[in-house]
Amino acid sequence: MNDIKKKETKYKTIGEVAKILNLVNKKTGQIETHTLRYWEKQFAHIKPSVKAGGRRYYSEKDLNIIKQIKYLLKEKGLTINGVKKLLREKDTNLLDDSVNLGVYKYNFDNPKNIKDSIKKIAKIVKELKELK
Repeated sequence: MNDIKKKETKYKTIGEVAKILNLVNKKTGQIETHTLRYWEKQFAHIKPSVKAGGRRYYSEKDLNIIKQIKYLLKEKGLTINGVKKLLREKDTNLLDDSVNLGVYKYNFDNPKNIKDSIKKIAKIVKELKELK
């Protein structure tokens, strides 16, 4: 396998990444590459190589980060700011169903821990009401 062929398999175009992630308009069947461009602006972690003519090429690392972002946004229902916060935290290697969002980290046998969690939840509810 020559060097050019290796590079082609190592990097994906924006269209290929959109297909892999199933970013397709259900009505028209068109690939939604604009979603990836938007996420690039929102998340500094996504850094595709931009070649002549503005063509984007995504590495495996970029693809894995984008998969995590999509999962957190679409499957877990987090906001963009929530995902940004998680990506800033140190333990972002395994973002899955057991992700610690700060409410469930206490041992609830201790009443102080329950009060702390209730305060956090109340603060989140207050912030959500202010957004309305």
